[in-house]
Parts: sequence; C-alpha cells; structure tokens
Amino acid sequence: MTQAPIVSRWAIAHPASHVRLWSVAIAGLAADLWTKEWAFREMAPNETRLLVKNLASLHLSLNPGALFGLGAGMAPIFVGASVLALMFVLYLFANSTTSRWSMHLALGLVLAGAIGNLYDRITQAAYVAYYPDSARVIGKLVEQDDTTVTLGDFPTGANPRKYKASADPRSGLQPVVRDFIRIEAKVAGFALWPWIFNVADAFLVVGVAVLLLNFWFDHRHHAPIP
Repeated sequence: MTQAPIVSRWAIAHPASHVRLWSVAIAGLAADLWTKEWAFREMAPNETRLLVKNLASLHLSLNPGALFGLGAGMAPIFVGASVLALMFVLYLFANSTTSRWSMHLALGLVLAGAIGNLYDRITQAAYVAYYPDSARVIGKLVEQDDTTVTLGDFPTGANPRKYKASADPRSGLQPVVRDFIRIEAKVAGFALWPWIFNVADAFLVVGVAVLLLNFWFDHRHHAPIP
C-alpha cells in the first residue's frame, strides 16, 4: 500500500499564516507612518541629520510622483495601481500554502509599503509650481494671486516665501509622498542611490526581493529534468 502524499493546507484558511501576514503588515505600516510624522514634525525643511557617517542621513523631501520621482501629477493612476497591487498581494496569499512563511512575511512587507504610500497620496497634498528651466518648488500653499504664489514649510506653512506664479498647467495642489531618508554612500564619486525615500519604499524593495527569490526557487523546484 502506497502512502497518500501530504497536501499542504491553503494559507487563506490557516490562522497562523494570517498572523504572519497581518502582523508584519500592521507593524510595518505603523513604523512607516510614525517615522514620516516624526521627521516632518521634528526637522526643518533644509536640515540634514546624519544617521551613519558616509552612509545615510535624514533630509526632508516631498515626492509628487512615483518611484524615482517620475510621473508627477499622475496621482490618480498611482492610486489605481496601488489598489491593483494590493489585490494582487492578497491573491498571492490566498493561493499560497501554509509552508510558505517567507512569502507571507514578504507579502506583509509589500502590503505595509504599498498602504503607507497610498495613505500619503490620499491624505497629503502640497502646492507644486513648475518653471520652464525644469525647476520646481513645493510647499504648503499660504496665499496665491495672479502674479505670485506664497508657499510655506510643509505641512505647517511656516516661513512663507513668495514665488512668481507659474504658467505651467501642471502647477497646483497635488498629492505627495513624504520622503526623508538619503543614502550618502558614493561609488567612484557618484551617489550609490541618489533618490530620497521612506520606510515604506524600503519595505517594498525588501518584500519584492524576497518574493522574487520565492518565485525563483519555485521555478527551479518545478523545472523539468532533462
């Protein structure tokens, strides 16, 4: 008599798998939102605080775009993409087995990162003024007329500064994501990572990397033997 193979249970009906997923997601989201709130409450706009010498520092930045600051002014598309990504994460979890604990942790990190930045795009808005020389200024809108716009520090509006009104149609109030971590390390004089990011971004990168490793191991395990 041959023994029937043991079939793993699906994670969607397994309480421990849900604990892994949601505990990481909730803790990660709390860490992301708390650090953003702390940074923009405690730091001045042009202040830099060293974390690790020649490696990382804190510096405030507002991102009206997506990854690498691309796609400014396309917030509705990013919100829709975030919702689709969250649905895909839940689909992967529902179709995983209880033994895939590393995938569940990675999906929790992706959830935390995606929801953290989605929260910012829904709740945070700043005035962005674009100019012909590719420069832009971002801040809290204090006052506006036909010729000038007055912007203050985000989010309080303190230290107001006047700028010439921009004729660029993209200028105006836009959803933004709060960033504050900067990598100082350089290779051959070039910045190793020139973009300022936040905790949510870090969770997304780590989570996606672990997911890719899971998919790679799956492919190797199920690859046909020649």
